[in-house]
Amino acid sequence: MKKGFPVFRQDMSIEEISEVANHYIESEWRSMYESMHEQLTAAFAEIEDAAYGHYLDHLMPVIFDQLEDAGFSTLEKLEENDFVIAKRLIFRNSLEKWGTEDNRSRIFWNVIHDKQGNPIGTILTEIPHSHLKFDIPAAPVIYSLRESLKERIVQGIRRIKEFA
Repeated sequence: MKKGFPVFRQDMSIEEISEVANHYIESEWRSMYESMHEQLTAAFAEIEDAAYGHYLDHLMPVIFDQLEDAGFSTLEKLEENDFVIAKRLIFRNSLEKWGTEDNRSRIFWNVIHDKQGNPIGTILTEIPHSHLKFDIPAAPVIYSLRESLKERIVQGIRRIKEFA
């Protein structure tokens, strides 16, 4: 395993998982952003918001891989028209309702299951981004919820954003 990868254990709570994931993101996001900025700025001119998907394709899969290596499941049955980025971020499991055009916020959710298939909670991945140019104005953030039902997850996201 590479240095700096997140390390998860099957006995971790959803809060501990988000803490470890955030530590990884904090250590990696900026250098990855800077190394990809020129390429993704050019991509943004052609594919707009999809450029953020390319960025997340590099940042996020290690988190999902390490969770699965620790025995957690983040899989969800895909539907025919699902659009997936970063291995596990499904657009139908996301909301984008906050911020200005130069600092929007999209939040994806992934229900996490233990080895027995029981949901232990949900991680929320927030990606701040601009619709005007390629820009990630702040680090992506992972939040945790003990909820696993869509309606309660959406309520939890709204609670988090109202107090942000």
